[in-house]
Amino acid sequence: MASFREHISVSSMLGIGFGVVSGTALGYSPAEAAVAGVLTGIGGMLPDLDSPTARPGQEIFSLTAAIVPLVMVGHVLKWSQLPATTEVMILLMIGMYVTIRYGLATLVTKVSVHRGMFHSLPAMMIAAEIIYLVYPNPDPFVKLLMGGGVALGFLSHLMLDEVYSIGWSGPIPKLKKSFGTALKWGSANLGPTIFTWGLLLVTTLFVGEQSGIIGPPVQDDATRIADEKTPPLRRKKETSTAPIVKQAAVPEDELTDAPPFK
Repeated sequence: MASFREHISVSSMLGIGFGVVSGTALGYSPAEAAVAGVLTGIGGMLPDLDSPTARPGQEIFSLTAAIVPLVMVGHVLKWSQLPATTEVMILLMIGMYVTIRYGLATLVTKVSVHRGMFHSLPAMMIAAEIIYLVYPNPDPFVKLLMGGGVALGFLSHLMLDEVYSIGWSGPIPKLKKSFGTALKWGSANLGPTIFTWGLLLVTTLFVGEQSGIIGPPVQDDATRIADEKTPPLRRKKETSTAPIVKQAAVPEDELTDAPPFK
């Protein structure tokens, strides 16, 4: 199989290309394009979450534990109805970091196997849809860009593993035992396969609801953007939503009622 260095090199190169195309040809802002490129590079490491004790797993769990609290703290404040004070936000972010870095890593170690359903096409779609759901921007096209970047990086990992599952020692290539264990739709174990497809169904339903495909859009801002006559990919680069710190930390509807930070 491909090494960690090869996976991260390929996904990083894809991330650079994806970011450049997003900023030049698709009309996204430089900041949006840069974040999409970074997420593409990170996506190339995600399948190795099933090996949390190996170097790739340690790297991705550390990175995930650092980024997720920044993105999710606003959602957690909204769901829990906790006061949006500085102290509460700090405690929530520390709690999420410890939970992901140590608790989730330990759980994955016990229930997963390498080249299991983490290395699959349904897992790739789940990762992309989760990014779509949690990315703190009301524009569905920006969310789609970020999810697409993660999917691209994830897919590069699966394809590279399959390429390295072919032996080229002679004139006729030979398939190794690992061939077909990465770029797959299911595994020999029925339980993990059913769980993965069930999770994909849930995330797909949430994406459909949030985007307005299923019922009315969850976010009013998304509805406003979707109703604009100007194609979102051609909108002016100066157009932006609320400041990124405000979006990542506290939802806009919480800021209106929350007491000032102390």
